[in-house]
Amino acid sequence: MKVFINPGHDPRFDSGAVNPISGLRECDVALSIGEILRDLLIENNHQVYLLQSDNLIGENSALPCVVETANAWKADVFISLHCNAANQNAHGTETLVYKYDSLAEQLARPIQENIISVLGTDDRGIKERPQLIVLNSTLMPAVLIELAFIDQEDDEQLLINCQDKFAQAIYQGISQFSL
Repeated sequence: MKVFINPGHDPRFDSGAVNPISGLRECDVALSIGEILRDLLIENNHQVYLLQSDNLIGENSALPCVVETANAWKADVFISLHCNAANQNAHGTETLVYKYDSLAEQLARPIQENIISVLGTDDRGIKERPQLIVLNSTLMPAVLIELAFIDQEDDEQLLINCQDKFAQAIYQGISQFSL
């Protein structure tokens, strides 16, 4: 299977959510988990393309375009990794798809279930987000995983200390998906 991994945001231009106390940045967590996931997939004979870039639809020619790259590479699935943030009280994991009753939802379901099972995060469910470029402009089943809340203390500790477990859970979810 050809798996395109998109760790969210970019350390140079938009780090994404940041924990206001510790300074932990979404872009760093997403990249670290993405690299672990990449290695797991490669070890298990999958082809992987990892790209972290804020250029989602070609609006900045100085950066590689995530959607165009994934589409041109003809990935089988697209995995975007992110960390949520809210009010320092919200917590849990949610997985976003373009629409329900789709191949993307079939990919999202085992990923979500594995993360909840392995890490014990609160299940915030699978949610439709048709307005997100990485979900509506990719040609393959695409999911955006909000791993946990970077600004909530317990979730932050998971994001720091359990990166291998997040990657393993996502890998298992991908493995359970069939095109």
